[in-house]
Amino acid sequence: MRERIPRRRPRFDDDEPIRPVPRPDHQVDPALDGRAGTDIDGPPTGDRWSTWTGAQHGPEPRPDWVVTAHAAVDTELGVLKTGKEADVHLIDRSGVVLAAKRYRVHKSFHRDGAYQEGRRVRRSRETRAMANRTTFGRELLAGRWAAAEFAALGTLWSAGLPVPYPVQLDGTELLLEFVGHGERAAPRLAQVRPTASELGELWDQLGEALRGLARLGWAHGDLSAYNLLVHEGRLVLIDLPQVVDLVGNPHGAEFLVRDVRRVAEWFTARGLDADAGERLFHDLVAEAGLA
Repeated sequence: MRERIPRRRPRFDDDEPIRPVPRPDHQVDPALDGRAGTDIDGPPTGDRWSTWTGAQHGPEPRPDWVVTAHAAVDTELGVLKTGKEADVHLIDRSGVVLAAKRYRVHKSFHRDGAYQEGRRVRRSRETRAMANRTTFGRELLAGRWAAAEFAALGTLWSAGLPVPYPVQLDGTELLLEFVGHGERAAPRLAQVRPTASELGELWDQLGEALRGLARLGWAHGDLSAYNLLVHEGRLVLIDLPQVVDLVGNPHGAEFLVRDVRRVAEWFTARGLDADAGERLFHDLVAEAGLA
């Protein structure tokens, strides 16, 4: 049985999904609504109307599976993953399963600080609010991380890199292509036990993906075997709100070194050439124009 989330008025610091404000064009004929009298503005089935209208949309051309109908319905399928800054839920949007990454509004983001160097907020009031972690500042931070990941995924997907397609951004909720089969997510690289030939193929795919990032002047910033999915033999990069500008961020080179070291250690522990990580690092430095 699918897990359903109880209905109540959400707060910004809840882990519950943020419900949209009822809109007049979404009203349902009470005679057709089995829940009439309790939520007459909600859909007759599911948990909410689609939030496509009013959200920021992913890059074009959109995949043909993206549902854009105003009358589409979102149904909660349960929690896929919990994290320090965000939880990932599964939703069904009129027959298409999506990953809903919902950023929490809380006092600290453990990946803030050094990652933010090189990024600027023009309004001093917003800068002070985020630095002081006021309620307003925490809301801004959550929205900022969500927007950063949405923008990064859009750029990377358009550049042909192996990332989930970013469907939409609505406040602190980011809807993404679900990578997996049915409602079963693809395994993380850390869970995979590849053969020698599969190991080499995955390493080659990783190198191509990281070179693509470097050509854009970026490093992942938090890369590990836990931030890579393997779906039908294809490596997919995930968890990208903290993408680092290798030139604008004074710690850019340090993040790049750490990214390569972490993943190289995983691969070499399973039989990859011990010098492969160093060679990859030099390739990335050259691609980024840092040599």
